[in-house]
Amino acid sequence: MALQSPKSGHVTSVGGLDRRRFLEGAVLVGGVATAGGALAALTGCTVPDDTPAGPGGALRLGMAGGSTSDVLDPRTFLDWVPINIGYQLMNGLVEIDGEGTARPELLEDWESPAVTEWIFKVRRDVLFHNGKSLDADDVIYSINLHRGDTRSPTKAVLENVLEVRKLDASRIKITLAAGDADLPATLSDYRLLVVPDGFTDWANPIGTGGYRLENFEPGVRCITRKAGQYWKPNAAHVEAIEIIVINDPVARVNALISGQVDVINRIDGRTANLMKRNARFQVVRSQTGQYAVLAMNCESDPYRNNDIRLALKYAIDRANIVKTVLNGYGTVGNDQPIPPGNRYFDASLAPHAYDPDRARFYLKKAGVERLSVTLQASEAAFSGALDVGVLFQAAAARAGIALEVRREPADGYWTNVYQKAPFCASYSDGRTTVEGALSKAYRSTSSTNDTNWRRPAFDQLANQARAETDPARRRELYGACQQMIAEDGGALIPMFMDHIEAGSQRVKGWRPSAIFDMMGQRLGEKVWLQS
Repeated sequence: MALQSPKSGHVTSVGGLDRRRFLEGAVLVGGVATAGGALAALTGCTVPDDTPAGPGGALRLGMAGGSTSDVLDPRTFLDWVPINIGYQLMNGLVEIDGEGTARPELLEDWESPAVTEWIFKVRRDVLFHNGKSLDADDVIYSINLHRGDTRSPTKAVLENVLEVRKLDASRIKITLAAGDADLPATLSDYRLLVVPDGFTDWANPIGTGGYRLENFEPGVRCITRKAGQYWKPNAAHVEAIEIIVINDPVARVNALISGQVDVINRIDGRTANLMKRNARFQVVRSQTGQYAVLAMNCESDPYRNNDIRLALKYAIDRANIVKTVLNGYGTVGNDQPIPPGNRYFDASLAPHAYDPDRARFYLKKAGVERLSVTLQASEAAFSGALDVGVLFQAAAARAGIALEVRREPADGYWTNVYQKAPFCASYSDGRTTVEGALSKAYRSTSSTNDTNWRRPAFDQLANQARAETDPARRRELYGACQQMIAEDGGALIPMFMDHIEAGSQRVKGWRPSAIFDMMGQRLGEKVWLQS
């Protein structure tokens, strides 16, 4: 199937919702158009899955989140396709289970003798694909790839780490600058994948994962094959995994319906409801704290003025976006990254509800009568990003803001637009800890601080919260962090978005995730195929 990236252009009307009209229209005549031109009726429902695991078969994933600029060096991972491939080839230090709990992976046990000291035991009897046995040196090397002189976004996550030291062949000691009760969860970062000590050949990654790399065409496809006996029990069931990069949402749905792939990611709520009615398909919904971001560069005019940022925050109709774009598969956001279900969520934070008069107030305070801005967006940022832009455009016009929505190609979006455009669409995956969310995008030292919002006072507050062991005091400190981001930050967060995936009923063992989509991007090693 030949797939074309959408061309750059401008979205100026509600025409941005055309793909939903396409789907609805197809259903009215009894089905959805497939890539081959046939019609597949969307009726029926999903069935429970309790089939025991069985080996064999090739799993085909049709995924958004890939680009021709992708490489398989974990320090570069920014989107789902390379992350998914990474977990096929390599293992992490710590895994987050379906309930959001940190579980051992290549670090099989840990203890904290002091609030700033942690001792981790490295799993033995694990072999790399080249036959080398895993040891402490490999783990230390893999962690240090993201420390010191590196451009890895995980550098900010590890900034609290003073030293990683080998105690013996199977134990390491991590010393922190300040206490962190959530360090094991911090070490679950998807870039902290383990390779042999000194490894540098990222075109041919060597890991301990269930699969070896066979072929990788960035932005097109990837094929991996089972590496042999896998050290994890009851895992890596299929013989091969093929990822086909399909960034266009309609093309992804059509690829599933026509049987070209077994699983797709990033479907919208309306499509999910339609597919639930077809007995051939299953829909998996995960509520992980993922959120959409319209990122304003605080070092670029006019966004360096916080009154302009506040005007835009009050000029967007969040409730309408959640209803129209998410179709109920998400919740309203309030310009800070902690979702309502999190125990540290600050419920007292005043909402930035849609208020054109208040938006005009802040424009006037900034000395601006009418504001003209451009939002650069792509479906690569998140499913429905262009629709969000169109709805924002209409709402902002009633506040005296002329918003142009510029459609950007999906391919290359993360290298050509992200962190380069003054105002652009982005997203952030959910994190298991508040510290993980703050260090990813809001600390001054983060390389993925996509709004260039840097406040030493915030960094100090976040550091204090991370080291606090009293839950009540920690909740208070994290609440203050949320207040600072919402009222002064450059992140316009209109909504928290559920992950929604769909696939064939022959894919078994598939479950919702507490972190990311596609079972935390580990779907390849967890599911099996019904013959």
